[in-house]
Amino acid sequence: MKHHDQVADAFGSTAAAYLTSAVHASGADLENLSATFEATCGNARVLDMGCGAGHASFAIAPHVREIVVYDIAPQMLATVEAAARERGLTTIRTRLGAAETLPFEDASFDWAVSRMSAHHWRDVSSALKEVCRVLKPGGRLKFIDIAGIDDPLYDTHIQAIEILRDASHIRDYRADEWIAMLDAAGFDAQITQRWRIPLEFEAWVTRMRTPSERVTAIRSMWSGAPDEVRQYFAVKDDCSFELDALMIEAKRRD
Repeated sequence: MKHHDQVADAFGSTAAAYLTSAVHASGADLENLSATFEATCGNARVLDMGCGAGHASFAIAPHVREIVVYDIAPQMLATVEAAARERGLTTIRTRLGAAETLPFEDASFDWAVSRMSAHHWRDVSSALKEVCRVLKPGGRLKFIDIAGIDDPLYDTHIQAIEILRDASHIRDYRADEWIAMLDAAGFDAQITQRWRIPLEFEAWVTRMRTPSERVTAIRSMWSGAPDEVRQYFAVKDDCSFELDALMIEAKRRD
């Protein structure tokens, strides 16, 4: 099975769980997105990259002319469509596809957003070049994702644990990696926020339907991790822990 198929399969089968997940359905980052687009006076056309269960789009939709909700998993798009109807969000449109090949015309969007998706993309650099292509000159980008860590010890542990939990995971990128990729794609970018996300372990693995042998492996990794790793990630006795997150904002260079 190719990686794109693996992502579609993994998240198609868990779409309902992500729609109802408290971790994904709430947060100051969603409030930030809502406030950002409320200030656009309803004129923006927005692309939501790797929309998942649609929480970012639900926050943005009341404040824009149109938001195209884009994902590789058909079941995720069906979940978003149903939830949008229930919420009366008429500005949402869905489109199926991978982040690296956007089926949109050049300079056709004012904004691109993404929330907790890019760590699954097969080729983030190519995806960002595509985003740059479909944004208008001066168009803006706001991405939210789990962050890689500068300290190699901590980073190695969290990347390993992420892929044990979800085989479609590729990489949580560090801030410097994001800035470099965005610069190469044609953006002026900065990291505007950092925060931590507490995760209840049982809900975290259940949401992804992580196989039992992998759950056992994650518990073993946490219990055997060096003290400083366990302290950094605030690992509890039940293996609940905290992840680093960041918000990236960028503007397409004219």
